[in-house]
Amino acid sequence: MKRGIVITGMGAVTPLAVGVEESWRKLCAGESGIKKITQFDASSLKCQVAGEVRDFVAEDFLKPKKIKRTDRFVHFLLAATKMALEDGKFEVNPGEEYRAGVIAATAIGSCKTFEANHELIVKGLMKNVTPYLVINLSANTAAGEMAAMCKAQGPHHFLQEACSAGTNSIGLGFRAIKYGEADVMIVGGSDAGISPTIMASLDKLGALATSWNDQPHRSSRPFDKKRNGFVTSEGSGVLILEELEHARARGAKIYAEIVGYGSTCDAYHAVAPLPSGESALRCMELGIEEAGIKPEDIDYINAHGTSTIANDGTETLAIKNLFGPRVKDIMVSANKSMIGHMWGAAGAVEGIFTAKTLQEGIIPPTINLDEADPGCDLDYVPHQARRSDIRFALSNSFGFGGINASLVFKKYKQ
Repeated sequence: MKRGIVITGMGAVTPLAVGVEESWRKLCAGESGIKKITQFDASSLKCQVAGEVRDFVAEDFLKPKKIKRTDRFVHFLLAATKMALEDGKFEVNPGEEYRAGVIAATAIGSCKTFEANHELIVKGLMKNVTPYLVINLSANTAAGEMAAMCKAQGPHHFLQEACSAGTNSIGLGFRAIKYGEADVMIVGGSDAGISPTIMASLDKLGALATSWNDQPHRSSRPFDKKRNGFVTSEGSGVLILEELEHARARGAKIYAEIVGYGSTCDAYHAVAPLPSGESALRCMELGIEEAGIKPEDIDYINAHGTSTIANDGTETLAIKNLFGPRVKDIMVSANKSMIGHMWGAAGAVEGIFTAKTLQEGIIPPTINLDEADPGCDLDYVPHQARRSDIRFALSNSFGFGGINASLVFKKYKQ
């Protein structure tokens, strides 16, 4: 029997705001969450901007003991989970504990906890190292914290799959429900990697935007001719995925359906995408095939759109090769132009925004697209949001290690 999968609750912590609705409002307004780094002195780095979460108060969501014992990325994850549960008015009923599961994801994990405790060792204060360091470095314990909050004892996984982690958490949760392993999956990603160690490494790698330190809001510019790197960000996104009849039976609010998922690997390079875009194309194609639709049914693509030379060009090429002449009719936009790259949280937050796009018929813009790169010649919805009643949307994530993930969302009609 075919099992429909819908989104019934969402929570987010982003550089724009704490909460889905305010983040969405600012995204549609074309506001940037990119500012000067304040978490440490970044003056010696080539890139001194990031998408920091600035309005987050952990105590609003967690008890002091939990805050003290867990990393910042876990704080974000649990806060987003709490918001999703409240938004979806969902709780696991007695007797259904093993029909609800959790999949959490990250790219970087507990770097804040590691740095703080390593500094203690360097200072000769080894006796002050927290016993919870090893628990935090076993980043999968974040999924355990999430499951305990939800009282979910069903399928349980933790992914560390770079920039595709959040999207894969949704995709695997979708499959768990589709194949009858669970009726509800709480899924999402989180990262808090704006730290001296991580930023210094990325700076050395040459991956970050370096030309806009005095104008942070202009630094993330996917598909623009003057782009020269991505902007790293932090935060979390969590979604409640639910079997359609289960959701209807409890009178749940439904944002959108998930109907397809594709996953491939470039098998090419540690950080660079496969230049031909063939693997990214196949990833999108697999999602569309599972959805039981044709490429021409896709109305909108929420692009990975990192603002790097190679990635934007390769994604554009893959989209053009997959959709052919009809590509000119498809709207494509990049949330990262406003929120930066949230690493393992990116796909989850962009999945949330894609669901909102379908629900409200508003296509968020790609800001900072002042002059399109000659190789990037699609309709990227520049500068201003656009209204459009779309039926199917595609959301892409392409990560380090060549990990590709694509989701197909469908508008839900009550």
